[in-house]
Amino acid sequence: MKNILRVSTPNVYARFVGARELHPLVSVIHYDEVSPIHSSLNHYGVYGLFIQKNFPKNLTYGMKMFDAADGSIIAVEPGQIGGREDDGEDIYISGWALLFSPELFRRTDLEAWMKDYPFFSYFAVETLKMESSEWSRITQLLTQLKHELQENEDTPALRNVIQGYIRLILEYCQRIYLRQLSKEDKNSSDILKRFHGLLRQYYLNGRQMDLGVPSVQYCAEQLAYSPRYLGDVIHKSTGGTAIGYIHTFLVEQGKNLLMNGHNIGETAHLLGFEFPHHFTRLFKKVTGITPTEFLGK
Repeated sequence: MKNILRVSTPNVYARFVGARELHPLVSVIHYDEVSPIHSSLNHYGVYGLFIQKNFPKNLTYGMKMFDAADGSIIAVEPGQIGGREDDGEDIYISGWALLFSPELFRRTDLEAWMKDYPFFSYFAVETLKMESSEWSRITQLLTQLKHELQENEDTPALRNVIQGYIRLILEYCQRIYLRQLSKEDKNSSDILKRFHGLLRQYYLNGRQMDLGVPSVQYCAEQLAYSPRYLGDVIHKSTGGTAIGYIHTFLVEQGKNLLMNGHNIGETAHLLGFEFPHHFTRLFKKVTGITPTEFLGK
């Protein structure tokens, strides 16, 4: 398997970059204090915001490779893969990372609110580009949150304060996301979001156990569009095809299942494939390697 850092808790990443561990469920890292660091390809079990002036080049995010804009934010959620494998090179980064466990807001209002932040999803491949005033306000909030964690013991009162800071930072991210969205073709963007949400909900509801892997025809019917129109919108939004988007989604889910200990047969079954070799063939078509080769990297 690839050299992947499993960020099961916020402090796994803090230890990797040499930052101080401040709280079991939250990590606030000021890269200026720990650079140089090494890059890492991360499998996240936590939420994360990477708020930086300069990102490493050739980052991966899901199945895509991209270069993040300077002065922007990358948002990740549990189950995602992103970053860049450690090549031994020292890299200097200016900015911050905020990582927090879903356990921090279990059974709180914030747990329900998280679904309202679309910038965590894989389909939001654009980074959140900050204006200078937003950089100042967000970094000020991170500085204050870091001081709270350094100066106070873990209590219910402190956790309420932490949740308040995180909520405010997420609202800034939401404002940036909505500003960027308003500059795009709103109709295409909305359909793409609904398409992606439909695929996620399909698997959350276990529909694949009865219907198999989702088809373009099924998705178009659920969205009340013709398959041709849905395909045109997806092509306009992503440059690819609707079936290609579904295949990429399936392979991403498959990679997560494989890395969480499921064998190829179990993974194929959980995704709704009738036979394991159908999954293997699709995996190689999308990634260029077989699931066995992926696990052996």
